[in-house]
Amino acid sequence: MVRVKVCGITRLEDARAAIKAGADALGFVFYRKSPRYISASRALKIIEALPPFVSKVGVFVNERTGAIRDIAGFCALDAVQLHGDEDNHYCHRLKRYGLKIIKGFRVKEDFNISEVSSFRLDGHLFDAHTEGQYGGGGKVFAWELLKGLHSPVPRIISGGLKAENVVDAIVALKPFAVDVSSGVEVSPGIKDPRKIAEFIRRAKSVEF
Repeated sequence: MVRVKVCGITRLEDARAAIKAGADALGFVFYRKSPRYISASRALKIIEALPPFVSKVGVFVNERTGAIRDIAGFCALDAVQLHGDEDNHYCHRLKRYGLKIIKGFRVKEDFNISEVSSFRLDGHLFDAHTEGQYGGGGKVFAWELLKGLHSPVPRIISGGLKAENVVDAIVALKPFAVDVSSGVEVSPGIKDPRKIAEFIRRAKSVEF
C-alpha cells in the first residue's frame, strides 16, 4: 500500500486531521519564501503534540547544512526533503549528520533521468517544474517522463496531486509514496479535513 505525506502543515488541527485520516508523514516547510513557511519553534509545538509513529519531514531549499542539522535536531525530524539546487556533494555532506535525505527533482520535458540515479539517498521526490519557483505550484507533470527510470531508491510522486487524480498517478508510476499539499487546501497552508480524508482514502485503495 502506498504511503501518504501531507505537506505544508502550519496548524495543529490540520496535522491531527491528516493523522486521523491515515497519513504516514507530515511535511513542514522551512523555506521562508514559501506561503506555507513555518518557523522551527511553531513546528516544534505541533510536533510535540503528535502521537508516535508519524514521520516528520522538514522541507528545505538551498539552506546551509548546519542550519538543517540544527532544525532537524530541534524539531526531532525523521527526514529532510531538499527542494532546491542541492548537488550530490551537498547531499552527502548532509548525510554525515545521520539524517535521512529525500531529494526533490523538478520534472519538465527535457528532464534528464540519468542524473537521478547518481543521488543514492533515502528517497527521490518528483514534482512539476515551474519557472522561477522551487515548488510545482500545484501543477501536474507528464508522468510518462519517468517511465524509463529504474532505481532502487524509493520513489515519491508530488505535483498537482488531488483526490481526483491520485489513483491514476499511483497506477501509472507505482510509487513508494505520494505527497500532497495544495490539493487538500482551502488556501496556502490551510488544509481541508474532508479533502485530506478523501485523498488518503483513494490513495490507499490502490493495490499493486
